Amino acid sequence: MALIRGRGRGLELMLADREFEGALAELEARLTERPDFYRGTAATAVVGAEPPSAAELAALRALLETHGIELGGVEQGHAAEELARRRALKPKGELKLSDSARSLVADFAGARADIAQRRRSGQPSVRRSAPQTAPAAAVAPVQANVPLHVAPQPPGVLYHVGTLRGGQALHHVGNIVVVGDVNPGTELVATGDVLVFGRLLGVAHAGAQGDDRARVYALQLQATQLRIATSIAMDEETRTRSSEPEGAFVRDGRIVIAPFSKLGEVRAE
Repeated sequence: MALIRGRGRGLELMLADREFEGALAELEARLTERPDFYRGTAATAVVGAEPPSAAELAALRALLETHGIELGGVEQGHAAEELARRRALKPKGELKLSDSARSLVADFAGARADIAQRRRSGQPSVRRSAPQTAPAAAVAPVQANVPLHVAPQPPGVLYHVGTLRGGQALHHVGNIVVVGDVNPGTELVATGDVLVFGRLLGVAHAGAQGDDRARVYALQLQATQLRIATSIAMDEETRTRSSEPEGAFVRDGRIVIAPFSKLGEVRAE
């Protein structure tokens, strides 16, 4: 099981069935990779039948405080039992996709079938058209003493089709698009926008390099934790869930979540 998982409004550290010193070293390595990513959150440590000593708890608390994380509590449990409990709590209902999302999945399936058919017949996977020679465009003369500027390269897009399960992560310089569900314990980090054609139940961080204009979209936006640039929002169980896709953006230094159809109205307020 993943060492760090999302849990309600905070984090869950799965230390059960692990050697404590090794788990502490692994946790320190994970937090050092992004020292400020979990800052301001609280964590619950799930330990095995043998509780950690006072010295071990003090070492764990000191490590978390170094990265701005509060140790909110310690629970005893077994990793296998905890996994079974989480699976039992998983919703049994099937996700109902909108017509646009369903057509997008169908497009992907059709493209894969077309590629497979072309490969079986010995043709290249993608049709290649003969290049056409475009007429030469008139080039304006370069004026002396006029500085030249290189146009910035637009950010790329990372597409992922399929469900992302706990412990998986996608990190990308640019935008991230997921066609499928993003389960609890999953992490999406993008320097641009994050779009999920499904349920977003894990952690999503848009504008990871400080772009507070980035947004997070999802058909069902129920993220354990939302981050846009330096702003953080935790899952609020009392928040009214919308029946339509939602988007999250930063306004006045805070993350605002609104139905997709009203995003323009909310941002204009």
